[in-house]
Amino acid sequence: WLYLRRQKQHRQRLRRLRELRALALGQGDFHLRDTTGKARSKADFLGSWVLLYFGFTHCPDVCPEELEKLGKAVELLERDGTLPAVRPLFVTVDPERDDAAALARYLRDFHPRLVGLTGSPEEVREAAAAFRVYVSAGPRDADGDYVVDHSVLTFLVDPDGLCRDCYGRSRTAEELARSVRGHMDSY
Repeated sequence: WLYLRRQKQHRQRLRRLRELRALALGQGDFHLRDTTGKARSKADFLGSWVLLYFGFTHCPDVCPEELEKLGKAVELLERDGTLPAVRPLFVTVDPERDDAAALARYLRDFHPRLVGLTGSPEEVREAAAAFRVYVSAGPRDADGDYVVDHSVLTFLVDPDGLCRDCYGRSRTAEELARSVRGHMDSY
C-alpha cells in the first residue's frame, strides 16, 4: 500500500511539474537590484531552492501575511539540517515607491535572509511577466497614495531555475514547508 501511495504521489508531482512547465512560469530571466544596489538576475540563484513572492511595501494586509508565512516556512525547513537551504526572495511590484532603502526597512521584519529585489518599472514588469504575475496600480487618492492589485502566489524555484510549484493564500506555512520538502526529496 505504501509503495502504491508513493507511486501515486510521484506521478502527481510529475504531472504538476509538466503543467507548470507548459505554463512557462519563471522560465524567463530577470535583471533587478537587491537592497544593497547589487545587480541580480535569475542566474545568481541557480543552484539554490528559492521561494519567491511578488508584492509591495505599502500593502495593508496581504503582503505582510504572505511574507510572514514565507518566513515561517523557511524557518521550518531550516530546522531540518539534512535539507538544502532555501533562499527567500521578494520582488516588488511597485518600483515607484519601493526603492532599495524602502525594501531593506520593510523586509527586515520578516526573515533575516529575505532578499528584496527592485528595478525600473520596465524591469519589474518583465520579472512579473516571466512568472505571469498580474499587476495593476489602482487610482491615486487625494494624498497620491494607491494600492497595487497583484497575483498572490509564492513560487518554488528549483536549483535548475525551473518553477516547481506555486502556492496561494490558502496554504499554511506548515503545508508550504511540507510541499517544498517533498519537492526536494523528489528532485
